[in-house]
Amino acid sequence: MDRMLRVGAPPHIFTKDSTALIMQDVIIALLPALLAGVYIFGYRAALLTLIAVASAVAFEHLWNVALKKQTTVYDLSAVVSGMLLAFNLPASAPWWIAVVGSFFMIIIVKMCFGGLGQNFLNPALGARAFLVASWPGIMTNYVNPGAKLLPVLSPDAVSSATPLSGEVPVDYISLLLGNVGGCIGETSKIALLIGLAYLLVRRIITWHTPVAFVGTVALLSWIFGGDGYFSGDWLFHILSGGLFLGAFFMATDYSTTPVTQKGAFVFGVGCGILTVIIRLAGGYPEGVSYSILLMNVASPIIERLTAPKRFGKGGLKNA
Repeated sequence: MDRMLRVGAPPHIFTKDSTALIMQDVIIALLPALLAGVYIFGYRAALLTLIAVASAVAFEHLWNVALKKQTTVYDLSAVVSGMLLAFNLPASAPWWIAVVGSFFMIIIVKMCFGGLGQNFLNPALGARAFLVASWPGIMTNYVNPGAKLLPVLSPDAVSSATPLSGEVPVDYISLLLGNVGGCIGETSKIALLIGLAYLLVRRIITWHTPVAFVGTVALLSWIFGGDGYFSGDWLFHILSGGLFLGAFFMATDYSTTPVTQKGAFVFGVGCGILTVIIRLAGGYPEGVSYSILLMNVASPIIERLTAPKRFGKGGLKNA
């Protein structure tokens, strides 16, 4: 035979997209928020991001070297995780917080469970929860936009409360532009919306989780967030805190969220419900991080319940 057929195991559908290309698009989508963070909080935002990214890449490479495995840093997932970790830090955080957070994020949350695609929690949010539990004073020491900070090795910030604390009145324009206290990458909602638009156009994510997440928070905060029913300031709630950052970039993580469209929508609704419960009934003003982490644990169950039926399953009912 002149021509031989090559037989291989399924799947037989291939795409030119790779993990590195997908992560490259995510990095591009994160750049507007990074630039906004640097503009709002100063050069310390850039330095903390650089330290977090470098630490994340170094720890992942060292893990592979120690276990005598091929390095996985070229898939750029460590770069994305490092950026997201930095986005969840206040600009006043000392440099070593980014290093410790990167270690926990890469070694404990990601690599100990098998690496990319096998971790069951979002690495950046797992690290954030660890840092908040370990150093709550540092992680809640937010700064006023434009505050003059000393170099990253010796932070000295002008403390500021976040809008969700209710201590500082803010207007919608300030919330939209990011002229409020908060973490490096969460304040500028315009920058995050630009990143979302890029991800949707590039088809890196779908609309199901972000719309379900933000929409659920808006609806429930309108119903239960005021002095009486249906009197809550829903626009304030969706523009405050890390809702956009979490809904657009972390609740859409491939490894820790359902892959089905129905499952992604259910996941977003669950995140929204938990966020509102924590914000309104809990003792913590922000609930996005913990809501996503809790739903990460429930993700396999959601995926199983929302999986489409296999072709032919159930037999010939009309035979």
